[in-house]
Amino acid sequence: MDDIKVVATNRKAYHDYFIEEQYEAGIVLSGTEIKAVRASQVSLREGYVTVRNGELWLMGVHIAPYEQAGLHQAVDPIQPRKLLMHRREINKLLGIVQEKGYTIVPLRMYLRNRRAKVEIALVKGKKQYDKRAAIAKRDAERRIERESKDYD
Repeated sequence: MDDIKVVATNRKAYHDYFIEEQYEAGIVLSGTEIKAVRASQVSLREGYVTVRNGELWLMGVHIAPYEQAGLHQAVDPIQPRKLLMHRREINKLLGIVQEKGYTIVPLRMYLRNRRAKVEIALVKGKKQYDKRAAIAKRDAERRIERESKDYD
């Protein structure tokens, strides 16, 4: 049975991008970083995934320094962190990302069976008019929901 605890969610990604495909990746963390992740001291807001030497690296994700750790164990909160995936999945993502307009962003970070995992997604950027249309659709759904409750 999978025991999942969601630590952080990137709500901005759902607003700024069209989500094409989602993948699960492991993440390499130091001892103090995993303790900070377990304490939900993570921000995925500015995060993205880049490729270096055929490997996926998580960039721009802020993992706060763990308070109980000594100063000698301090690590950079936004340092690059290596993602762990099967080679065939990495190669598939690399092929797609080289196409125009695609990028990889983290959607959420969670703990599954005491291991830190990151859900990453292959995304395409939304234009401003797409964002406005999504907001208008959401507002219309809320209005309909509100009016249907009034008649109950």
